[in-house]
Amino acid sequence: MKYDFDRVINRWKTNCEKYDTITQIGYPEDMIPLWVADMDFTLPDCIKKAMHEAVDRGIFGYSLAGDDFYTAVENWFSRRYGWKTDRSWIIHTPGVVTALSAAVRTVTEPGDGVLIQSPVYHQFFNVINRNGRTVVENELHYEDGKYSIDFADFEEKIAKNGIKLFIMCSPHNPVCRVWTPEELKEMGRICKKYNVVVFADEIYCDFFSPGYTHTPFATVCPEMLEHLIVSTSPSKGFNIAGLQISNIFIPGEELRAKFRKTIDIVGYNECNYMGMVACCAAYTEGEQWLEECKAYIWENVQYIQKFVAEKLPQIHIIEPQGTYLLWMDCSGLGLSPEQLEDLLLHKANIWPDMGTKFGEKTGQFIRLALACPRSVIVEAMDRLEKAVNEYK
Repeated sequence: MKYDFDRVINRWKTNCEKYDTITQIGYPEDMIPLWVADMDFTLPDCIKKAMHEAVDRGIFGYSLAGDDFYTAVENWFSRRYGWKTDRSWIIHTPGVVTALSAAVRTVTEPGDGVLIQSPVYHQFFNVINRNGRTVVENELHYEDGKYSIDFADFEEKIAKNGIKLFIMCSPHNPVCRVWTPEELKEMGRICKKYNVVVFADEIYCDFFSPGYTHTPFATVCPEMLEHLIVSTSPSKGFNIAGLQISNIFIPGEELRAKFRKTIDIVGYNECNYMGMVACCAAYTEGEQWLEECKAYIWENVQYIQKFVAEKLPQIHIIEPQGTYLLWMDCSGLGLSPEQLEDLLLHKANIWPDMGTKFGEKTGQFIRLALACPRSVIVEAMDRLEKAVNEYK
């Protein structure tokens, strides 16, 4: 590999949410944080170089996205996913959650139901509830350690609740499913039948496991383009979430105008200049770094799979098809959700995301973020084994 992903970078006392909150909420300093979905890897050289050049110019006034930026974005999705986009579709937001909130306010009215597929990223629940809408859940079907979509329930929930907006997570966080073209087509068919707008959160599109690939919803459901919002960002793929740059694709002119009006209400009309610089560099020159990063994280996955199979067979790992997360079914330990949390946080000194964060029925699951050096993963697994063996 050209890049060194084994290097441990000290992120303490950098106002880092992943680390500095450990002691702020009273956990010991040796806690291993595997909860926040960002990376402990330094940026690729191309991004750092572009940002240094921008800093050396020394002016950070009002800035617009230029041709180089739009060309980089268009080429990225065309080259990697066969998705032909148009720069006129793009609206910038500081992050995907901002776009999600704007979509909820654009498409629905207070009290309306919004459909999601639980267990799912906790901000989906938060944004719906905080905007005075009602969460409607099409629970993913979990059987024999695998997740699938209950399409009969999906259609029934839409029909019975008068759903106007469906928020889809693709690849899915936290269950790590990469939806097949057939699954995407069926969701699109049903949404088209009931005139439902689809918000496709594809922020993890650049992370999929060997043998899988991400399929943009827009490429298999062209009939949905007038009723589609696709949220993307280089933040996950290149670890630049702090630069607050997301590219929201809205092909439909009428829907795009309504969405833009919602964004304008809060006075946001220019994205972070350094975010644009980083995005352009990433999509133009960062592909090798991304592929090496994916390969390294996959080795982290394989390490945990082998470790758990040999030493913690009570735990079942859901097949990781996409994202750089790992969703683990710990029900075989025979612990309540409260006991599982105690085991992890207070005995093992590991801080994952507990399953209760993603839905009411996943209290015995945990989510691990694996974009970190192997040595961190090794230590975390050793702690977990010791804690499980000693837990009373």
